[in-house]
Amino acid sequence: MENDYVFDLLHKAVDQGHKLGADFVEARYDDLTLTTINYTNEKVRESSTKQRRGIGVMTYVKGSPGYSFTPDITSEAIQETTKRSLGIAKATEPLLTFKHIYDDRSSIKDSIVKKVKIHPKEVEFDEKLDMLKRGIANAKDQVDAQSTTGMWGELWGDKLFVNSEQSEIYWTPLLFDLRIMAVAMTETSQARGSDGVGQSQGMEYFDIEAHSPETLGTNAGKWCKEQIDAVSAPPGKHRALVGPRMAGVLAHESFGHLSETDFVITGMSPISDRVGEQLGTEHATIIDEGITKEGGFFLPYDDQGTKTGKTVLMDKGMLLGYLHDRSTANKMNTEPTGNSRAITFMFPSIPRMKNTYFKPGNISFDEAVEQVGDGLYTAGTSGGQTDLDGTFLFKCSRGYLIENGEITKPIKDAALSGQILEFIQQISGVTNEMDIFTSYFGGCGKGGQYPLPVGLGGPSLVVDEVLVGGE
Repeated sequence: MENDYVFDLLHKAVDQGHKLGADFVEARYDDLTLTTINYTNEKVRESSTKQRRGIGVMTYVKGSPGYSFTPDITSEAIQETTKRSLGIAKATEPLLTFKHIYDDRSSIKDSIVKKVKIHPKEVEFDEKLDMLKRGIANAKDQVDAQSTTGMWGELWGDKLFVNSEQSEIYWTPLLFDLRIMAVAMTETSQARGSDGVGQSQGMEYFDIEAHSPETLGTNAGKWCKEQIDAVSAPPGKHRALVGPRMAGVLAHESFGHLSETDFVITGMSPISDRVGEQLGTEHATIIDEGITKEGGFFLPYDDQGTKTGKTVLMDKGMLLGYLHDRSTANKMNTEPTGNSRAITFMFPSIPRMKNTYFKPGNISFDEAVEQVGDGLYTAGTSGGQTDLDGTFLFKCSRGYLIENGEITKPIKDAALSGQILEFIQQISGVTNEMDIFTSYFGGCGKGGQYPLPVGLGGPSLVVDEVLVGGE
């Protein structure tokens, strides 16, 4: 659909909102294409392409927000949607305890197109399926797998935004995700191995050997085979080297959510009113960023039309700030950080993360292993759970013993648990490598909105003590 036509509809929503009594209006448009391929046990189990298109309108009356949406891209539908939005804002205004008030800012006119050499939409289904087949073949070369799965997912399209300040913003979301998984059975257990990449890049990304389907498949098969004879993780408190994926999950799930200002303002977060406090060691720096050099999800603007940039949440252990939308920034007398996001046009935007990661340090991976001495290396994670008080439990999908400063035996599924504010006080070293990734098959969940594409990762962290649970 032509952008000029859509921008005209969005402006009409803003104009009508003001005529009906709104103090401020935001209108946004999503047109996203999502493709999924599931290749399990060498058969295509799913092949689907869906379009997610529509307009959402947010109106504000005396600081009270009202939101409504429509998949019907016509003037009549936009008028009705704006009326519904305003009706909600007026109805909830007497009940509201927190007023959504914005500081004035100048109009933004911007258009950002994610440039890649080979866009996923230009690559045929057969070529994507062939990538999965090549990955699976390499996995089976490594292990006698009873089950294999290859997954491909892609998301791309257009986002447009207009508001009462006459801002006009256009940008192009893009991400892909390729995963290879292998399962092997023994008489007493089941072994699993997987590897994958998720990035906001073009298909040329797979020309790099480390990212190729063959390498991902080889890793999945090799890591599956390792699990067959893996030893049980020793329970108790241990020194550990936490790999980039687990570090990213900790940065996002355990700390990032605590810094989202809807939790902070209500006092639900344990880091509320603690800016300027030394919460972690000098090795703990946590950043949330819209566009990173190291990868992750491409996010130049949030869903309130705020440019994303880089937000340093914690610098060398000191808490510097939180993740804001425009209204929480106004209330706390600071600048918005570009963290107002919605999963689709069907939802209002709320404070959410972008790409959240630990900042790299200055030691090599080998030096980090040596620094641990005796302990564990947690190289991968398969999910877990967190609470708003900062407690966490994450399963380690791939890990190893570290003995006398060397990585030795693979361990079976272990779990790291603790409290994030205690965890960051145990970080004694950070490696100089970086790995930031995003996901099509998953993402961030909050407020009934799942899965929101985010990025997470970082370097490897040397941790002096963390609680480990084994089988």
